[in-house]
Amino acid sequence: MAAASQPWTSGVLATAAGDVAAGDIGAGTPVTGDAATAVQQWPQPSVLLIEDDAGDALLVEELVADSALKMRLQWVRSMAEAREALALETPDCVLLDLHLPDAQGLEAVSMVKSRADRVAVVVLTGLAEEETGLAAVAAGAQDYLVKGRVEPELFGRAVRYAIQRKQAEQAAVALQASQMQAQENARLERGLLPRPLLSSENVGVVARYRPGRAQALLGGDFYDIVQSADGSVHALIGDVSGHGPDEAALGVALRIAWRTLVLSGVTGPEQIGRLEEIMLAERAQPYVFATLTSLTVPAGARHVRLMRAGHPGMLLRTGDGRVEWVETAGGPALGVVPGVFRWPVEEVPLPPGSALVLFTDGLFEGHVGKGRARLGEEGLLGLAREMAGLAPEIFVDTLIQRAEDLADSQGGLADDVAVVHLQWGEDGIGEDG
Repeated sequence: MAAASQPWTSGVLATAAGDVAAGDIGAGTPVTGDAATAVQQWPQPSVLLIEDDAGDALLVEELVADSALKMRLQWVRSMAEAREALALETPDCVLLDLHLPDAQGLEAVSMVKSRADRVAVVVLTGLAEEETGLAAVAAGAQDYLVKGRVEPELFGRAVRYAIQRKQAEQAAVALQASQMQAQENARLERGLLPRPLLSSENVGVVARYRPGRAQALLGGDFYDIVQSADGSVHALIGDVSGHGPDEAALGVALRIAWRTLVLSGVTGPEQIGRLEEIMLAERAQPYVFATLTSLTVPAGARHVRLMRAGHPGMLLRTGDGRVEWVETAGGPALGVVPGVFRWPVEEVPLPPGSALVLFTDGLFEGHVGKGRARLGEEGLLGLAREMAGLAPEIFVDTLIQRAEDLADSQGGLADDVAVVHLQWGEDGIGEDG
């Protein structure tokens, strides 16, 4: 780069007056009052000057000394020296001559970006090289300075704006990456949510799922409904302790394992025992446990077979408009006393037109009022009885909304919530319609 005796002009800043906000410092304007204070309070940037001409380097040093924006300047004469400097410290900005002994033109920009892609780059050009400066900006530089008429304050502003633009670019890239990851996670989580596997139209299913953790589709709760080849309807609802991604993954593993066991014909306490073995192998921490209820309604039967592992009871909606609490004998939650197969199978009658409502404890553990009292099982049963005559979807949605409203003064329902409403037609339990 030829020696220069004049100040420099900023190509991008000089041609983009709209970038200059009210209160910014113009070229040649004395820095006083609030403007001077703002510049002084801006963090002192570190600048690496890559310039082989000692005269031009001296000119830059003078601009730095006279600028209101104080900066730490380091000077190297070649791209080889620049690589060594960048390996030791990452500056906030690089002032880059495009005519170095070991790098020419846009190649120099590419070499700097390959070594320090997060650093702002301001290219130094001659008066006849403005097109090269624009090309450098298109190639990734934040600005270019043309030897000409730039006063020290415009020089400082060019460096400051270049750093800010680079930071804005990085923030935009990070935001886009975060959005893409969130979308990918959402697609993955949606794919892991259960889809009832039913061959009979005589079984109506209404399911609602709401994770307790923000910005997630899956929590530690899980459920599933499967109809086996003999016409029996099987349902599962469960709750892994905790709310994080590890618990969500464990809940998915247990649900898929349960579906596999059902379709393989494994039922009764052996089924729960196999699930516990899987949970022990998959859980991230030794203190994690899971509660669940697994039920089966044989084809044509007027009863349901229930197994409970530390899980709360359920609601029975009868055809004549009553709502009752059903809680059979059960065994320990999975992982609490490993290896103890104590999960009795209990039978509960199902009158014609009945519906079973399964749920996790997040539905009734919200605090109500101003104290520490919770809605509890009795409170949930009372709410359900108030809306006993509602249609299934409205019943489930209203039940969740009422529980949420009661807990609203203390932050709402903080735990995962899963609700499954199973209803059979008047003409039979589990029979093909």
